[in-house]
Formats: sequence, structure tokens, C-alpha cells
Amino acid sequence: MATTKTQRIGIWVIAVFMAVGTIGSFAAIVLANQNSQVDQQRIQALTDQYQKDSTAHQAKVDAQSKELSDKYFDTLNEFSSRVGTFNADEVTELKTADLTIGEGEDITADSSFSAYYIGWNPTGVIFDSSIEGDSLKAPFLVTPGGVIEGWTQGAVGMKVGGIRELTIPAELAYGDTARGEDIPANTPLKFVMMIIPTPEAIPAPEMPKELLNYYQTGRI
Repeated sequence: MATTKTQRIGIWVIAVFMAVGTIGSFAAIVLANQNSQVDQQRIQALTDQYQKDSTAHQAKVDAQSKELSDKYFDTLNEFSSRVGTFNADEVTELKTADLTIGEGEDITADSSFSAYYIGWNPTGVIFDSSIEGDSLKAPFLVTPGGVIEGWTQGAVGMKVGGIRELTIPAELAYGDTARGEDIPANTPLKFVMMIIPTPEAIPAPEMPKELLNYYQTGRI
């Protein structure tokens, strides 16, 4: 059946609207893709810069650690000979023995300080140490409440630059909680602790807020 002129006009109008709608949808998709590409380029640029800054920061940290290791390795390593077996049953209280008297600031129970150390159990096994091969790891930053009580009490009275041997009863170490095979529950411990001047802090780069938000929400 032939269509009337009015019907043909109506069909034409519908076709035009459909075409416009299709073009509009296509344009929206293209624009969204373009925006997405711009966003991804922005995120990639921020990520690249953050990685570059982080690499530079780590290089500074490594250089500082090496400088400190070169300075203190021989001194601490000399006391490795003190590591050996001891009678766990005889360790009933905290005992300290000064090996080197420091000349720096006094250490109190509320002090924060940097230290190198060697720790061993009654069988003479070193369970942790700042010594790693022929060098030292980065110094350990001690903060009040951040270490075992034996360290907190045992460091009191030292001066920066001092070296002390600590004999720590189990209740001032890890008590009835085991710390791996080398520190069973109710194990007394010994340490050689060497306190050094706290090195200059090297601030880590902050992740850009835009990048952090992207990783948290997936959106820019």
C-alpha cells in the first residue's frame, strides 16, 4: 500500500532524529574515549614522575646507609666474638655490661635513638643482626614503646656512641610468645647494642593526591 505524503514526511522526520541520535551517541563515545586517553596520559605522567622521585629518594637512602656502614661496620663487627651459648636458666633479671662508653647525649626511657645491634639466643644462634655480609643494614630507629622492654630499660644510662651488652630475661623480651624457630616461647636473649647519632632524615616523596585518589577510587 502506497504511503501518503504525510506518512512519508513522518518517516523522514523519524529517520532524521534517529540519525542525529546515532551521530550524537557516536560523538559521545569518541569524546569519552578521548577524555579517557587524556586521563590515562595524565595518570601515566604522574606515575612516571613519582617513580622517578622514589628512585632518587632510595638512592639517597642507600648512599647514607653505605656511608654509615663504612664508618661503623668494623666497630660493631669486633663485638661479634661475644656471641655464644649461655645458660637460659641463669637469666632471671636484666643485666647490662658497658663495652664502650659514649660521649653523646644521655639515653632515657623516653628517648628515641638510632642503633646497630646483634641479637642471639641461648644456643648461640643469631636471630637478627645489623650485620649483613661485609656491611651494615640501615640503622634501627628506636622509639619509646616500639621495642621490647629489655631494650627500653637496658639502654637507660647509655650515651650516644656507647656500646652495651644486654642480657634480657624472657619476661622483658617476648615472654610466652614465640618469634619463629630461633626464639621459642619463654626465651631469654642477649644483644650487643651500639647507639649512634641519628642520621639526617631523608623525606620520602609524597604520592600526588590526584594519583592517590585514582588508585583508591579508579577515578581522576
